[in-house]
Amino acid sequence: MVEYGHFIGGKKVAGKSGRKQDVLQPMDGTVRGTVALASRDEVRAAVENAKAAQPAWAATNPQRRARVLMKFLELVARDNDELAEILAREHGKTLPDAKGDIQRGVEVVEFALGVPHLMKGEFTEGAGPGIDNYSVRQPLGVVAGITPFNFPAMIPMWKFAPAIACGNAFILKPSERDPGVPMRLAELMLEAGLPAGILNVVNGDKEAVDAILDDPDIKAIGFVGSSSIAE
Repeated sequence: MVEYGHFIGGKKVAGKSGRKQDVLQPMDGTVRGTVALASRDEVRAAVENAKAAQPAWAATNPQRRARVLMKFLELVARDNDELAEILAREHGKTLPDAKGDIQRGVEVVEFALGVPHLMKGEFTEGAGPGIDNYSVRQPLGVVAGITPFNFPAMIPMWKFAPAIACGNAFILKPSERDPGVPMRLAELMLEAGLPAGILNVVNGDKEAVDAILDDPDIKAIGFVGSSSIAE
């Protein structure tokens, strides 16, 4: 039996809320393990870790941030079979479909490697009489992503890779139905050289989502899911 907690401050932590739910294996209907459901306090702990780590990461040269993502891609390729196996067992996709899910996420990470160029500001001389225009692109701080069950590799990577490349810290709340791959991706980001606290994963249900939505230190939230869940 697999027991999933959370990934906070660069390490796996056990759930403290006392609430958890089963993680099923759709191929045969058996219980693969359990996942902890985060409390507001646990979400807040993730935010505090992210907030403390983010300034140093934002001050890191964009080329160095891109190199972390480059190493992450190497590790995803190395562990591709393992990731696909976890995804297939928890979601129910075939292995080829699971690998396609991972690959579509990888493509966005590859795009994020261009951050040294994408983060460049712009300058327009003579935009008006005696007026020059400057634009500067800066990270927001701590941001979050709430992702669905149907693409547990692709959509988390869509969310966290560009945000982290731009110098933000990230709180990921994946679906509690298939948390294994998001947790493993966070471990691989740490192995790739990402500082602890920049990518945190909190597993949970509506209580965790509401805590993310209500937290004043989270400056932006990305959500993918149905209208009914959004409401």
